[in-house]
Amino acid sequence: MRRRDLFKLFAAGSVFLTGLIKPLTSLAKWNQDAFDATDYTSAIDHYFPDISFEDTDKITIGVHDEVENGAVVPIKIKTELNKPESISIFVEKNPTPLIANFDLYPGCLGNVSTRIKMEKPSDIIVIVKSDSRYYRTKKFVVVHEGGCG
Repeated sequence: MRRRDLFKLFAAGSVFLTGLIKPLTSLAKWNQDAFDATDYTSAIDHYFPDISFEDTDKITIGVHDEVENGAVVPIKIKTELNKPESISIFVEKNPTPLIANFDLYPGCLGNVSTRIKMEKPSDIIVIVKSDSRYYRTKKFVVVHEGGCG
């Protein structure tokens, strides 16, 4: 193998590894205080400091009104808002209310499907960032057997 071929191989490997390492470093930007908050108001204040929310009916929370087991609650979030940038899920009366945040790439549809845990009957609050504004909706869900204990 010639020195020139070895250099090309090394350069290609460096580009490949840089592509892997950069996404991993972006995961390090984690709002630990918001995820550790033990009440809804603190979680909101840490995750969205000094942000006001506009209530909207353009966000749909697809979840049953009553669930038997709060350990596995399937939930679907759909928004009709233009240019959704992120979707955040909170459960007001959970021990740690901030459940998840999904950052969306430009051009993505505002749809998220996941499973969450709920300790007791509570509001599920969804906040969608769209066009650099924040929108909120909520839905009350009855839980018969808690899943956070």
